[in-house]
Amino acid sequence: MILENKVHLKKFLLTSIILVIVFLIIGNIFFFYQYHAYTQNYNNKLASLVSLLEKEYPDIDRDELIFILNNDDKVSEDIFSRYGIDIQNESIILENDKLFMVFITIYNILFIGLALSLIFLYLKHEKDQNKEVKKIIKFTEEINKKNYSINVDENSEDELSILKNELYKITIMLKEDAENSKKDKLKLKDSLSDISHQLKTPLTSINIMLDNILDNPDMDNNTKAKFIQNIKREITNISLLVSEILKLSRFDANVVRFEKQSVLIIDIIKKAISNVEMMAELKNIEIKINKHKDVKMVCDKNWQVEAITNILKNCVEHSKDDSIITVDIDFNKIYKEIIIKDNGEGIDEKDLPHIFERFYKGKNSSKDSVGIGLALAKTIIEKDNGSITINSCRGKSTTFVIRYY
Repeated sequence: MILENKVHLKKFLLTSIILVIVFLIIGNIFFFYQYHAYTQNYNNKLASLVSLLEKEYPDIDRDELIFILNNDDKVSEDIFSRYGIDIQNESIILENDKLFMVFITIYNILFIGLALSLIFLYLKHEKDQNKEVKKIIKFTEEINKKNYSINVDENSEDELSILKNELYKITIMLKEDAENSKKDKLKLKDSLSDISHQLKTPLTSINIMLDNILDNPDMDNNTKAKFIQNIKREITNISLLVSEILKLSRFDANVVRFEKQSVLIIDIIKKAISNVEMMAELKNIEIKINKHKDVKMVCDKNWQVEAITNILKNCVEHSKDDSIITVDIDFNKIYKEIIIKDNGEGIDEKDLPHIFERFYKGKNSSKDSVGIGLALAKTIIEKDNGSITINSCRGKSTTFVIRYY
């Protein structure tokens, strides 16, 4: 980690540098004071000697005195030894010796104080770091206990604070994952309950009709044929339900990979119309491409055909006999648009907000509806960066508006 992020270390170093600078300033002040004291003492003693010289040699002038004092010629040390003075090991001026001892004592106290201050700062720094490490260990232990409610967010920028912030991010992600996992489990539970309910009804019907056939070996052929036809219809519904559920499960598991290609929207519409053509003919419903423009879009053609087919199926199921379903294709600089409008019974206002929910059956749903086609269509369209909305006028028509951006 770069030094800029080590806030605690920066504070420690900054405080240490300040202490050293203060020590140097105080030391220089003492050095100056010591020099001034030594100079004053020497000058006072020299003044006494000059006074004696003036008495003994009254004719001596100022220049001669200055010359004598500043002369570079060395005087023999024997002069001092005659008076019992060791010039190598002791000062001639005893007061300077006393000052020297005072200054040495003060310097030692300052040095020891500086050393103790630095040691104190270092120990405090280590204590703070250890305290933060213990906090992180505690946070980690809480996370291991699946307690994601702790708040370890930090605003500082030192290494441990950055680590705590990263730990906080991990905590948030784990919390979200745990919540999503819980939601997914509830969603799976609801889906399984819905699937069970959807399968239970046709299977119960099949079981009852088979029991009737088995319990009545003399049943007339017309009744038996009717039962067999109904059984086949229920099996077809079950097969369709399982197929649609498997498709939605692939999207839920995020294993569907769209093969993007540039295709004409009209080609998607025509293919979807051909898929519901037989169903429409049974009700004498005409699916008419009212207006279209040769506009292309980049998408997975097969999946979009699946989506449009499911929407057209819914329109055919809820349209009146001998009616028309219209399809319009348009585009602008923002989106491409498909508008599918039927002439049916419309959708109840209470059902509109739930029309794209899985297994939802509205008030006017047919008995063969599995309630999953529109949910799958919406999922496919949104997967290809699209959107779908629905408008309905009760007793008149329903309009699906699909836009690809």
